[in-house]
Amino acid sequence: MAIDSPQAQGSPKPAGQQATHIAGMTPGTDLAGKVALVTGGARNIGRAICRSLAAGGATVMVNANTSRAEAEHTVAMIRSAGGRVDSYFADVTDPAAVAKMVDATVKEFGRLDILVNNAAVRSETAFGDIKLEEWRRVIATVLDGAFLCTQACLPHLARARSAAIVTIGGLTAHKGATGRAHVITAKAGIAGMTRALALDLAPQRVTVNCVVPGTIETVRGLPGAPPRPEDRRGLPPVGRRGEPEEIAAVVRMLCGPDARYITGQTIHVNGGGFMP
Repeated sequence: MAIDSPQAQGSPKPAGQQATHIAGMTPGTDLAGKVALVTGGARNIGRAICRSLAAGGATVMVNANTSRAEAEHTVAMIRSAGGRVDSYFADVTDPAAVAKMVDATVKEFGRLDILVNNAAVRSETAFGDIKLEEWRRVIATVLDGAFLCTQACLPHLARARSAAIVTIGGLTAHKGATGRAHVITAKAGIAGMTRALALDLAPQRVTVNCVVPGTIETVRGLPGAPPRPEDRRGLPPVGRRGEPEEIAAVVRMLCGPDARYITGQTIHVNGGGFMP
């Protein structure tokens, strides 16, 4: 099934011009028969991940909490391309809601093979101005949410005997930044949890990896999110910002049959902007 990039929608190409290759969106069967749950899958990187996994043949459950219209659009995009998909609206910080979401996914699709922990809060506040409520909200969404979803999914992933967990990290957790102490702390915790789970879950043949995006072209506007600067200086060595689909391509690879020997890794996708 062919899935077009959201950037390409509404922009027909001149007659005779070949379609541009879109990372992660090549139709395939590498994930055929697999079922994936993607948290924070309504927009931006989350949407691209859902579409990429579907392009690989996976059935996808799109999770969102507040972005209902965006999640419904993601579902429509996948269905229009022939994919099997549904959405489930739940707060990943609520244990009962997470349990119901996982149960609903397995009840509808029969199994669960892939979990992508992408749900996050991207706020920017000077450290001295961070209220405890805001600190806890960020930590809960990013770190507690990944914990709750992974724990709830684990019995089903273990049953699959060839499952994958991919969590989306943050570049600032590795290089630092001002005004984001809560986000950096949460994302640094994700990197540590990845290594711990890789060891804990290896006997059950569940791989666990973390993908860290660099500067990516995304749509801003969520409450608390800093605006995208207009200044294009400071680009990575490749000379441009990345696209959400380029992150999704790496996630898809890590969920596929060719990545069964990759686990416990933090994989940076940043155009050379950070080389650990």
